[in-house]
Amino acid sequence: MANIKSQIKRNRQNEKRRLRNRTFRGAARAAVRDARATIETGKPDQSVVLAAISRLDKAAEKGVIHKNNAARRKSRLMKAMAAAAKK
Repeated sequence: MANIKSQIKRNRQNEKRRLRNRTFRGAARAAVRDARATIETGKPDQSVVLAAISRLDKAAEKGVIHKNNAARRKSRLMKAMAAAAKK
């Protein structure tokens, strides 16, 4: 445990932020998981994929994940959807 007053405050802030960030990160992960599941069925639902993209953008906007990380995940989702639509 920290003895310095500023570090004690910093630890409190970090914990609050961690809990707040967790919701955005979890929502993004769940949306991507759902999108991948619909893509694997062979009949990709565009609205589910767009919802996942929206969640990723929201997480990147909040600084929970890096913007390039969000872009990479979106790219992979779209690539998978295009491949499934081709089949």
